[in-house]
Amino acid sequence: MPLIQNNHYRPPIYLRSGHFQTIYPTLFRKVPLVTDERERIKTPDGDFIDLDWKRSQPSKKLVVISHGLEGHGHSQYCQGMARTLVQDGWQVCIWNFRGCSGEPNHRLQSYHSGATEDLQCVINHILKSKHYEHISLIGFSLGGNLSLKYIAEAGHNLPANIRSAVGVSVACDLESCAKKLERWDNRIYMRRFLKSLTDKVRYKMECFPGEIKDHGLKTMRTFQQFDDAYTAPIHGFKDANEYWSQCSCGPKLSDIQIPTLLVNAQDDPFLTSKCFPYETARDSKFLNFEATKYGGHMGFMLGLQTTQNYAELRTSQFLKEYA
Repeated sequence: MPLIQNNHYRPPIYLRSGHFQTIYPTLFRKVPLVTDERERIKTPDGDFIDLDWKRSQPSKKLVVISHGLEGHGHSQYCQGMARTLVQDGWQVCIWNFRGCSGEPNHRLQSYHSGATEDLQCVINHILKSKHYEHISLIGFSLGGNLSLKYIAEAGHNLPANIRSAVGVSVACDLESCAKKLERWDNRIYMRRFLKSLTDKVRYKMECFPGEIKDHGLKTMRTFQQFDDAYTAPIHGFKDANEYWSQCSCGPKLSDIQIPTLLVNAQDDPFLTSKCFPYETARDSKFLNFEATKYGGHMGFMLGLQTTQNYAELRTSQFLKEYA
């Protein structure tokens, strides 16, 4: 597949800041709620996953959207993508990771960057309807890593209905991105993520006394500390390094066997050079990699008042080519 180097995304000068593109949409972009139906499904281990649907119009095409770290189905970037694709004739399913739908999940385990078994659970539920001829997986940030990891590991065994995929602002190398977020200029993001994550751990400590302890939550300042203490041991990894190594999608991208678009911005404050798989895309028949000069992390704004962003328009264009 082509390596897309000369893309058409040229935002106004006042939007050519990775930090502004990352922060402004999170705080100020308002997208009317597109999904209008919530469905709860059970997981094989006795937990639940909540799905947010938009399927009022008849269609044989479905997009399954995976949100980012500590996001949810109502996040503006998920609803913005849903709005664009509903206009293109797609039905939409946004799945909320465990504990992200507004209600704590039932088990000690939550979600993580490589929890493809939960995505598989969602897909199995969808396939039971035998309704969709074309399913496309779309993932943002952590959800992008998870989605691309899933299709890469499945390879030729991917369900035939899943015919395309898109990843936006994907942290393809978890270790280097975790380290980059430790930098002083990224403290605002790290603090926000850790505040949300540690609050959930404190709740789990009340629900599962003796099974999870306080390993210095007040003093945690990095993902290394948090993942070493909680994410890794709770989900069966030796430590943060093993978790990051096994769950990063980057090394697996060459195994993708369906048309896939990956869009990462060069000024994304979360990403490192390991998240820009130029060589893999050059050698792949299926991976389209587009590195925009601007866009920040899940920003890709076209203007302060525009209703759509570049990632949504580019995804729409890509899916029209392969649907």
